Amino acid sequence: MTDLTWLDATAQAELVRSGEASPVELVDAAIGRIEELNPKLDAVIRTRFEQARAEAAGDLPDGPFRGVPFLFKDLGCTVAGEVTAFGVGPMRDQPIPVTSFLAESFLAAGFVPLGRTNVPEMGTTVTTEPMSFPPARNPWDPGHSTGGSSGGSAAAVASGMVPAAHANDGGGSIRIPASECGLVGLKPNRARVSQGPMIGEGWAGGTIDGVVTRSVRDAAAILDVISSWHPGEPYYPPPLPRPLREEVGADPGRLRIGFLDRPGAEGYLDDPECRAAVAVAVRLLEDLGHHVEPSAPDAMFDESFVQHFTTIIAADTEATFRVFETLLGRPIGEDEIEPRNAVYRRIGAAMDAVTYLESRTWLGMWVRQMGSWWTGHDLLLTPTLGAPPPELGWFTAEGPEGEGRRVVSFIPYTAQFNMTGQPAVTLPLHWTPGGLPVGVQLVAAYGREDVLVRVASQLEQAAPWAGRRPQVHA
Repeated sequence: MTDLTWLDATAQAELVRSGEASPVELVDAAIGRIEELNPKLDAVIRTRFEQARAEAAGDLPDGPFRGVPFLFKDLGCTVAGEVTAFGVGPMRDQPIPVTSFLAESFLAAGFVPLGRTNVPEMGTTVTTEPMSFPPARNPWDPGHSTGGSSGGSAAAVASGMVPAAHANDGGGSIRIPASECGLVGLKPNRARVSQGPMIGEGWAGGTIDGVVTRSVRDAAAILDVISSWHPGEPYYPPPLPRPLREEVGADPGRLRIGFLDRPGAEGYLDDPECRAAVAVAVRLLEDLGHHVEPSAPDAMFDESFVQHFTTIIAADTEATFRVFETLLGRPIGEDEIEPRNAVYRRIGAAMDAVTYLESRTWLGMWVRQMGSWWTGHDLLLTPTLGAPPPELGWFTAEGPEGEGRRVVSFIPYTAQFNMTGQPAVTLPLHWTPGGLPVGVQLVAAYGREDVLVRVASQLEQAAPWAGRRPQVHA
C-alpha cells in the first residue's frame, strides 16, 4: 500500500474510492503514527481508537472523505455522550449531552474521528499550554509553541498523524497554529459553518469553525462539506457561486492587493522574519500578475479595539463557565482554572448589560470602517503573526500581569477579522533560518472565500510547500 503519512485528505479519500486502500487500513496507519509521535508532541489528549476501528470496518457514510482519519479539537464539535473538556481540568471526565451540527457534518462526510486534540483552557490564549493538560509541542522544534487555540490539531496534522483536523477561530485560533506549524489555515466567513444547535453566535459572532490542512484543496473541499444551511441561524453568509473545491486552480484574474508588513501601532511585535515572509508573498503575487501596493484599512489598529474585544471575551467566558458548572452540578473554583480565565470570569460577572452593548455598538461602527477598504481592493496581505513560534513558557514568563500584554503583542493581524467576520487564510510561504514556519495572511472581502481559494491555490503552485516536513515524524 502507498505510504499514507504525507498524503492529504483528498488523496486518501481517492485511495478508498479506487479500492487501493480500505478505511480500516487508513485508520490503522493513523493510529500507529499517533501512538509513535504523540508521546513527543502531546497533540492528542483523548483517543477513541477501538470505536474508530469498528466504525471504519462498518457501514460508513458514502461522503467525499469516506474512511479518512480525522481528529476533533477538544473545544466545540461536541458528540453526545463523549467528553469534550474545552481544556478545563474539572471537565476532563464530563460527557457533553448534545451532538453539534458540525460533528454531524464531519461524520456525514465519511471522516473517522480518532480522538480529540489539545487546547489551551477555554481557547482564550494563543499557545497550547493548559494548566490541566501537558503542553502541545511544535513538530518543527518541540521546545516551541504550536500556537493556539487549535495547537494540538496543528501539531497532529503537521507531524503526519492525520491529514486534516478540526479547528476553530475566535481571535486567530485556526490561523495562529497553522502559521506556527507550517499549514494551511482557512478561517471561513462568519456564519459559513453553523455553531448549532446550542450556540447562535460565540464571541459576538467572532467565532467560527473550520480545519487545519496541508493543502489548499483540502481546506476548500472540507469547508464545502461543513457549510450547511440550518433554519433559525442568527445570520447567513452570502452564497458562494460554486463549490470551493472548483475554485482550486481557477484563474482569479488580476487582483488589487494591498499589503502591510508591520504593525500600525505601538505594543505589537514586529519581527523581521514576518516582514520577510510578506516580501516573499509580494514577489510571488507580482510575478503572478497581480497589482500589489502598500495599503491597509485605516481603522485596523484603532487603540480601542482591544478593549472592546476583551469585553466580549470576558462576558462569553463567564457565560460558558456557568454552563459547565450546571453540567458538573457544582461551582468551579478560581484555583481550578488559569489566572487569565479567572480574571475574565470576574470581569464578566461584574459587567452590566449596557457595558456589553456599548462594546457591541462600537464594534459595529468600527466594522463598517474596516469593510470600506475592500471597495477598492480584493485582498489584504499581512504577516499572520508578530513573530515566529516562541519557546514554550514565553507567554507566561512575566506572570499573570504580563501574560495579557504578551498575548496581545503577538497577534497584531488576526482578531480584527473575527470581528469583521471576513474570511482569511494563512499560508506557509516562509521559514526562519532555524527552520521554524512563518505564515502570511490573506484577507478577502466579506463572503469571498472563493477569491481566497483561487489565490491560495496559485501561491501553492508557485511556491509548493508539500515537500517541507518537520523533523519530529515517523
